[in-house]
Parts: sequence; C-alpha cells; structure tokens
Amino acid sequence: MGSSVVERNRVDPPDGGWGWVVLFGGFIITGFSYAFPKAISVYFKELMRDFGCGYSDTAWISSIMLAMLYGSGLGLALNFQPSLIMLGSYFDKRRPLANGLAATGSPVFLSALSPLGQVLLDCFGWRGGFLIMGGLLLNCCTCGAVMRPLGYKVRKSAARDESNAHELKEMLPSKTGQEENDLEKAQKEKPKRKKLLDFSVLRDKGLIIYIAAKFVVVLGLFVPTILLVNYAKDQGIPDKEAAFLLSIIGFIDIFARPTCGLVAGLKCIRAKMPYFFSLALLLNGLTDICSARSTDYMGLVIFCVFFGLSYGMVGALQFEVLMGIVGTNSFPSALGLVLLIEATAVLIGPPSAGLLVDTYKNYELIFYMAGGELMAAGLFLAIVSYCCSEVQKKKDTSAVQDTDTEGNSNHTNHEDTHAMDNS
Repeated sequence: MGSSVVERNRVDPPDGGWGWVVLFGGFIITGFSYAFPKAISVYFKELMRDFGCGYSDTAWISSIMLAMLYGSGLGLALNFQPSLIMLGSYFDKRRPLANGLAATGSPVFLSALSPLGQVLLDCFGWRGGFLIMGGLLLNCCTCGAVMRPLGYKVRKSAARDESNAHELKEMLPSKTGQEENDLEKAQKEKPKRKKLLDFSVLRDKGLIIYIAAKFVVVLGLFVPTILLVNYAKDQGIPDKEAAFLLSIIGFIDIFARPTCGLVAGLKCIRAKMPYFFSLALLLNGLTDICSARSTDYMGLVIFCVFFGLSYGMVGALQFEVLMGIVGTNSFPSALGLVLLIEATAVLIGPPSAGLLVDTYKNYELIFYMAGGELMAAGLFLAIVSYCCSEVQKKKDTSAVQDTDTEGNSNHTNHEDTHAMDNS
C-alpha cells in the first residue's frame, strides 16, 4: 500500500525582503523600550521636589518600567519581546547584524528623548512632559502592525511499496486530484498547541549559566544611566548640560552597536561569542569603577564616551549569545524565562543604589557597586564557558578514541577469522 504525508514546516528565514521592514519596526520598538525609562530620569529632581522623596524612591520609577519590560507585563513588553522573536524568524546568516541594527534604536532614541524631555520639562512641567512623551510611545502600535509572521511551506512525501506498484498506479487518483486533497488537508490541519513557556529549556546547562550571569549584570547595568543626570545636577552642572550627558552615551552607542554586530558576525568571533560578551561586560564594569571619582563635566563626558562604547557592545551581543545557546526554535521560551528572572534584578539594582546615595550621600559607592557586579559577571561567564568547553573537548576526544579502538578491534577479529578459514 502507499501513503501520502503532508509536512508543514516554517519558511526558511529570508535574510532580507520584508525582514528589513520588520527590522525597522524592531529598531523603533527597541528605542522606546530601552531609552524611555532612562530618559525620564531628567524629571527626577522635579519629582523629588514636588513629592519630598529621595533618590531611592524616584529610582523606583525607572526600575518598575524596566521590570515590566523584562517581565513581559504590559505596554512596552508586549512590543519589545515579540520584536526580538520576529527578528530571529526573519534573519539567520545576517542575524548578528540585524540584532545590532535593531539594538541601535536604544541609543538613537536616548540621544533624542533625553534633551527633548528636558525641553518639555522647562516648557510644560513634568506632568505635561509625561503626557507628550506618552503620546510618542503610541508609535509602537504602528511598528507592531508590520510584524507579519512567516507562513508554512507544504511538502508532500509519498511512501510506495514496490511489490504493489502496478496496483497502486491503478488505485491512486490523478496527480492533480491528489495534490488538491493534500492542500485541503494542510489547510484544515490545526497546528499543535504550544506551551506559553517551555520550561524544558532549563535543562540546558548553558542557559542556566547565562541566566545566572545576566541576573548579576542587570543589577548594575542600568544604575549609572538612571542616576547620572541627578549626579551631574548635584555637582552644580546646569540642567540642559546634565541631560546632554545621556545624549553623549546614546550618540557613541549608535556606532558601537552595529559595529559590534558586524564584528560578531565574523566566523572567528561567532564561534567564541560568550568570550566576546564577557569582554564587553568587563569593559563596562571597568569604566564604572574608573569613573567613580569624576566630579567635573569633562570627566563625566569621558565616562559617557567609554560607557557608551562598552554598553553598546553589551546591548548588541546579549540576545545573540542567548540565541546561539538555545537555537531559534527554543528562543521565545528561553527569552521569556531570562527576562522574567532579570525583572527581579532590575527591581533591586537602581532602588538599592538610590538608597545608598540617600544613606551615605556618596555617589562613588554606586559606581563601584555597579562596576563590581558587571566585572564579576563577566569573569564568571568567561571562566565557566572555558571549563564547559574543555569538558566537552575531553568528551569528544574520548568518544573518537573509543570509536577508533572499536574499529581496530573489529578489523583484528576479521583478520583472525580470515586466517582461520585459510588454515
């Protein structure tokens, strides 16, 4: 008997075409998602004055926004995470470049929103500024509309019994009729229901290592940018110049992310992506620590330049490393779990830093704390990745040796049998 099987597989990533439109939408969504919580830090002084609260209280605003983003709770999160998944669906060979270009949205929007927020604050107050910037966020709805999922390709495979070939030829309907039946079957076939979160990805040791490192990273990654403007204002720097510091970070970041994406796409680098990511974390942490004593405007500008470079590297590589660990198919579940855990860290980091400032009246501590956390995470990721790589090499070498030994044993047994037959 013969049978005809209809297989429904995802279309291969086109690495272009409509993918460039999806990339542009991801660029805007990433820009608003990451830049908006940092840009509103220009309002913190006014909020502290109006509500009589401290740094730790106002830092909760950005922390909660970022936590909702990471936790896939509301608003920005419902735009941000699907845009990352769509990029992985539309790009494969050019994926590092696509992730780098999409991540560039964060510094571009940070460069624009930070001074814009200060202008709106001067003209309309913090209430009017929030209202106008909230209206700008509605552009994410338009970007979500271009996220068109890839379809399926239908492939028909036939299994034939050679002994009954003549019988099958008479029994099977015409080619055209069979194809129509297959297409109707494919259209009526309901896709299997998938789990919202596939916790089986947690069996991957590489993912566990990545989650542990990213938890520590997020504790300190956003602290300098959230409290930088307040720190500059406390040093007597005018409001507009203080807000411009975030624009400097964003401007440098604009070039750092796509450049890092191009470099990460090289074969020699792509195979060593965890080490490249560890280097970015170490550089970012070292920048925080070395800039802890910066008090004048020029010192803060230099900090912003180096911070923008290292921060751009981290932003361009973080999701590429994750996708390399779990693969495209498991990426949505892995991303959801990773960001869910990071949401806890982002709720702890900035408010804790603000509490330190309120308690000790010293900004140096938060730079040391943030830098130490990033450097610890970078060293941890590099060392554990190296150890896992060495263990895997030993396993591969042992497997090859066992195969060679088994082959030699079989060859010797064959020769002995042949000699006995001749005798």
